[in-house]
Amino acid sequence: MAKPAILTVDDDPEVLQAVSRDLRHQYGDRFRIVRADSGITALDAVQQLKLRNEVVALFLVDQRMPEMGGVEFLEQAKDIFPDAKRALLTAYADTDAAIKSINSVRLDYYLLKPWNPPEERLYPILDDLLDDWLAGFRPPFEGIRVIGNRWSPLSHQVKEFLARNQIPYKWLDIELEPDAAKLVEYAEADGKQQLPLVLFPDGSRLIQPSNLEIAAKIGLQTQAERPFYDLAIVGGGPAGLAAAVYGASEGLSTVLIEREAPGGQAGTSSRIENYLGFPVGLSGSDLARRGVTQARRFGVEILTPAVVIGVRLQDPYRVLQLEDGSEISCHALLVATGVSYRWLNVPGAEKLTGAGVYYGAAMTEAIACSNEEVYLVGGANSAGQAAMHFSKYASKVIVLVRGESLSSSMSQYLIDQIAATANIKVCTGCSLVEVKGDEHLEEIVIAHAKTGQTQTLPARSLFIFIGASPKTDWLDGVIQRDAQGFIITGPDLMPNQKSPPGWRLERSPFLLEASVPGIFAAGDVRSGSIKRVASGVGEGSIAIQFVHRYLSNV
Repeated sequence: MAKPAILTVDDDPEVLQAVSRDLRHQYGDRFRIVRADSGITALDAVQQLKLRNEVVALFLVDQRMPEMGGVEFLEQAKDIFPDAKRALLTAYADTDAAIKSINSVRLDYYLLKPWNPPEERLYPILDDLLDDWLAGFRPPFEGIRVIGNRWSPLSHQVKEFLARNQIPYKWLDIELEPDAAKLVEYAEADGKQQLPLVLFPDGSRLIQPSNLEIAAKIGLQTQAERPFYDLAIVGGGPAGLAAAVYGASEGLSTVLIEREAPGGQAGTSSRIENYLGFPVGLSGSDLARRGVTQARRFGVEILTPAVVIGVRLQDPYRVLQLEDGSEISCHALLVATGVSYRWLNVPGAEKLTGAGVYYGAAMTEAIACSNEEVYLVGGANSAGQAAMHFSKYASKVIVLVRGESLSSSMSQYLIDQIAATANIKVCTGCSLVEVKGDEHLEEIVIAHAKTGQTQTLPARSLFIFIGASPKTDWLDGVIQRDAQGFIITGPDLMPNQKSPPGWRLERSPFLLEASVPGIFAAGDVRSGSIKRVASGVGEGSIAIQFVHRYLSNV
C-alpha cells in the first residue's frame, strides 16, 4: 500500500521548501510528503491522489496565497478527502480568518509562522493530529476500480472479464456511489457517455476499454513468444488445462490459447461439489486458478484473450491463424474449446443482453441482485449451482424449467439442495417467451405448459443457462463435425470401418483424433463426450498420450 500523504501548500518557495524539509525529517518514513506552490496546483494534486486511490492524512496549508487562499482550498479539498486533518499556517494578522475557518472548513488547528523550532512548535501539534487520524483510518481497496452503470452491457463485459481472469477489482455504480461521479469528473471523462471508466493503481485509466486493452494493461500475455510449438491447445477449460499440464510436464513445448479466460464454462460455476478429491466442493474459479498455476509451473505459455479464427494445413505443420493477424505453427493441435450457453431466441433478449439479461455471470452479478427477485432459465447443473449461489443474496430465486422436473438433467445432490432452500422456487413447465424493457430489463413473459396461459411478471435480472453449442466455425472445411458443430473423433469417424475422406495414413484415427491426422479434440467440444468436469480433465490428459504417438511418426 502507498504511504498516506501529507500535503503542504505555500506560494513562497523558501517557506514551502522549509516546511517540506521539516515534514520529511519527522514523518517521511511513514507518510509521503506532497507539496504544491498554489491552491490550484494543490487541488489538481488532490484529485490525482483520489484517482490513484491514495489517501491524504493531513493538509498543512498557508492562508495568504494569490488566486486561491488556504481556507478556500480547504473548502474544496475536504469534499475530496473529508477525513483528512486540516491545519492552517498563518501570520499573526490572519488569525481572525483562521478562527472563523474553524467552523467553515472544520479546521483542526492553526499555527503561527514561524514554527521554529519544529520540535516544540510544529511536531507535537501534528503528532496529535496524525495519531487521531490513524486511529480511525481504514486502508482503501488496493487494485483496479471500475466505474459504470449496472445496466451497461460494456460495464458488464469489463466486470466479467476481470472476474473470470481472477483480477481483483472494486465496482462503483455511478447511480449509487457518491464518489463515482467525482472520480469521473477528475478523470475528465464525459459523464455517463464515456463509461465504464477503469482506474488502475498507478493512476492511469481506460475509458470504455476492450478486453484486449485491459489485458495489455494488467500484463496478461496475448501474443506467443515463439513461432512454433510441439503442441498448441485451443481452449482453456478443464480439458485444455489438463492437456497443457500433462503435455508440458512430459517435455512438449506447449501453448494454450484462450479467447476469454481460463476455466471455460466450468470456471463460471459458483460451486462444483461432485469433483473427486474435494469433499466440500470448490468454485470453478478456484479450479481454474489451480490449473493455470500448475500449467505455468511446467512452462506452458497461456495466451488470453486471444482468438483463433482459422487453421491451415501445411504438412507436417498445423498453422493457427489468430484474430490479431499473427500465426502460430505446431505439429499437434488439440481443440478443447468446450461449449457456450445457447442464446435465448425470444423477442427483446438480444437488445437487453448485458442490461438485465445475462448468460452465466452468476459470480459477477450476484451482489448487485441483493434483496431482489432473480429469474434463472435452465434445468442442468449449471443452473442449479447458480440458483444456490444467488439464494445467498437474492430475496427469491425462481428457476424456469421447460420440462416436468429437474431429475432428467440435474444431479440429485443439487435437486436436494434446491428443495431444502426456502427462497428458491422451481417453476416446471414454464417457458420464457419474451423479455421487455427500454434501457434495461423490466418485465418477462412466461408461458405455462399445463394451462396454456401466459403471465407477465416484473423482473430486473434474468440469467440464462440453456443448452450448449460449440464454437467451431473456424474449423469449417478442415475437419468433420456433426450437425450441431461438435467435432467427430476416433471410431465415430469410421461407421463403416472405412477411414474418413482424405485420411492418408495406414492406421485408423486415434480415439480422440479428428478427421485430420495431428488434430485432436477433448472435452465438451467433442461429439459424444460426457459433459462433466472430470471427464473433460480425463480426456485432456488422455489426449496427450495420442499426441505422443502421433509425434513419434512425424
